[in-house]
Amino acid sequence: MIKLIISGCNGRMGQFVAAACRADEELTVVAGFDINPVKLSDFPVYSDPMEFGGSADVIVDFSNPAALPGLLSYCEARRLPVVLCTTGYSDAHMAMINKAAESIPVFKSANMTIGINLLMRLVKQAAEALGPGFDIEIVERHHNKKIDAPSGTALMLAYAAAQGLDSSPEYVYERESVRKERGKNEIGISAVRGGTIPGEHEVIFAGNNEVIEFKHTVYSREVFAAGAVRAAKYIAKQKTPRIYDMNDALFG
Repeated sequence: MIKLIISGCNGRMGQFVAAACRADEELTVVAGFDINPVKLSDFPVYSDPMEFGGSADVIVDFSNPAALPGLLSYCEARRLPVVLCTTGYSDAHMAMINKAAESIPVFKSANMTIGINLLMRLVKQAAEALGPGFDIEIVERHHNKKIDAPSGTALMLAYAAAQGLDSSPEYVYERESVRKERGKNEIGISAVRGGTIPGEHEVIFAGNNEVIEFKHTVYSREVFAAGAVRAAKYIAKQKTPRIYDMNDALFG
């Protein structure tokens, strides 16, 4: 039985992860961390990770970038693997994550769905095959409560496309400030916010007289929880300190 801690346990995604764990015979949630330490499930909740002295095998984090320093300090002190599902990290946060990965296994992905991680592979292959003759545009749509834009997933898809190109592209996030033709070395990234859209990502390869489109749509946040649980079961068994991602868990 894998003992799991949920960071951000009282948030919407934290509750989905708790439900996914209850349905999985290989997992048990032993504690939760949350800025609002109200007990909503059958495990204790702490506002400060250091308050929990019990044993655990892995942490799944669906909280906020502001919680990262304390969370990583706890994981490093306990030599505890962690699955980071939070988005919106700054360069300073990424430096903390890279430093922590020198001493503990860190699983990091801006999108925990299996479909998106398969899509990243397909986008890279398409960029390799189609080459510079096709313009690449990425459109992402999310609910009106999402704070960061563009989404971390959109950036992951842009990076996957860039890996398939011979040259380093320029990411363009808005075009209203410059009146000029689209550059051939651009990857356009557009963000839409509205309603309760859980998540939708579209990658467009536009060539002369033909267009190829890849699209992934999420209909429930349960798919993110399912991916996080799969990642937790994988990373809990890893001993080598480094950064892991869904490619390791799915294909690795």
